[in-house]
Amino acid sequence: MFRDLTRQNRAATHEECIRLLESEKRGVLSVQGDDGYPYGMPMNHWYDADTGCLWFHCGHGGHREDALARCDKVSYCVYDQGWAHPGEWVKHVTSVIVFGRMEIVDDHDEVVRVATALSHKFTDDESYIAREIKAFAHETRLLKLTPEHICGKHVTES
Repeated sequence: MFRDLTRQNRAATHEECIRLLESEKRGVLSVQGDDGYPYGMPMNHWYDADTGCLWFHCGHGGHREDALARCDKVSYCVYDQGWAHPGEWVKHVTSVIVFGRMEIVDDHDEVVRVATALSHKFTDDESYIAREIKAFAHETRLLKLTPEHICGKHVTES
């Protein structure tokens, strides 16, 4: 169902893929948009190691939600900042693509749990997190991506 990488020698291990999903803060979520065009948008994410799912937060309505109502199949691409050998401009980058099904979650307790975990990727200020969640949890919607396939690769930009 899912294609193998063309260059298997560049494949990232499953463990490397998970580490990247845990460490990076954002990626590009792609849905099947209007008139068959792909619709990709940058999103913050939280990888839930207990369930293996990726979580996102958003508001209600809009292009993304309309697309998900038509088709729950999505892909999510994340890549690291890369690294270069001293004195070289060429970057070595690892990327991961997650294919899966996305569902909308409105449960308030889940919103609080996921928003708290996601916020910790950006700040350790507990009072700030609590204030933001109290102020905005009622209008926050979650997107839960249940992976069906995860693959990653190491590339050298040139």
